[in-house]
Amino acid sequence: MNADFHAVTRERHAQRSWRKFSSYQWAAGANLVPIVAPELATAAMHLPIGFVHKEGEPPLTVAVLGFEPGVNLFVAADGRWLGGYVPAMLRMRPFALLPAPDGKLVLCVDEAAGEVRELPGAPGTEPFFTPEGELAPAVKQVMEFVSRVEDNKAPTAAAAAALKEHGLLVPWKITLQTDAGPREVEGLLKVEEAKIAGLPDEAFLALRRAHALPLLYAHLLSSQNMPLLGQLARARAAALKQQNVMPVTANGELDLSFMNGGDTLRFS
Repeated sequence: MNADFHAVTRERHAQRSWRKFSSYQWAAGANLVPIVAPELATAAMHLPIGFVHKEGEPPLTVAVLGFEPGVNLFVAADGRWLGGYVPAMLRMRPFALLPAPDGKLVLCVDEAAGEVRELPGAPGTEPFFTPEGELAPAVKQVMEFVSRVEDNKAPTAAAAAALKEHGLLVPWKITLQTDAGPREVEGLLKVEEAKIAGLPDEAFLALRRAHALPLLYAHLLSSQNMPLLGQLARARAAALKQQNVMPVTANGELDLSFMNGGDTLRFS
């Protein structure tokens, strides 16, 4: 189902309510999800963190949730989240900050997400507005949360760009075993640890000024979680095999050179 975002306004939403989603089934196809600086320390303890880069754009810092496009290994068949941390971008649902016609960012809600109800006070839901016409407390919390995520997108992108500028990002080689034979995952980048030791002092200071060092260290630490993806892929393959489905699975031949909550409104 396509998203249907509308700005949260009294005129449209005063007589409606919303509820937090109870299943992550809608995120089952999100194998790479952007993350921002405030969640790095917690995300690195539970998820692999990598980078993707499109020509003409700064590298994007992402939580690696699956090897294959369209397959999020952290979402179980029944919609449960299987990891210890949920990226903030996924916990926003059904809200987002989007540009209005005048270019300003406004809080919007996806009315096609299934969380919006036509009647205020429906069981298990929160109102958008108070009887006095003010944003309801829960919506104010959401606004603060999504605003913090948005405010940190540019600094996180600048930090990742600094890593690329100093030549630290290289292809992250991951081998998948498919029914047709081994295949390399393409497009995912990592920091080559050996390059760090060779950085000139000036480059290291530039990374510090760009606030790229916390991102660098979080990424290196997070690589210890890459085998978890292999375990999840094998478990998923076994479950699908019982259903006579032949999926792509990980064969465990991962590049491990770096190895020497889902509360809606919090990063940790």
